[in-house]
Amino acid sequence: MPRLAQLSNALSRGRLAERATAAAGLSLDRPAVGVLVTLHMADRPLRIGEIAERMQVVGPHVTRQVQELERRGLVRRIGDPHDRRASLVEPTPDGADAADRYAASLVGWFSEAVADWSDQDRNDLGRLLGRLVDDVTARMNRLDQETGETGGTGEGGAPPAAR
Repeated sequence: MPRLAQLSNALSRGRLAERATAAAGLSLDRPAVGVLVTLHMADRPLRIGEIAERMQVVGPHVTRQVQELERRGLVRRIGDPHDRRASLVEPTPDGADAADRYAASLVGWFSEAVADWSDQDRNDLGRLLGRLVDDVTARMNRLDQETGETGGTGEGGAPPAAR
């Protein structure tokens, strides 16, 4: 626990998300970037509720962010082919480009942090982080099934920076 807390504090104190947002040339707050990246990483357009579930937040929070992103031309709503009353949200080409720049900034930062590590150490870190994410996700899904909850811990449930 102490090492996880130390890492979390270092990332928060270093304002990594804010630095990545600035490096990507975005003038968005963290929640808006989270929505944009969640949409970009999805394999399809999503409903507001699906975005909220993946981000583990409430729908009204996502609705406000989507409205702001839509106003800026970074996302658009399209009709849901399965329910004419509902709409889906997807990134525009500009939104996809912005999400790519943000992700590239994060990857670049972490790459620099481990640049002096051996190839073996970097490979081990990637393998073990993948294993940790898979095992934590599987455990949370089992707990959700046992309690009848839906915690949104499936694929896409992790915060953007954690994927």
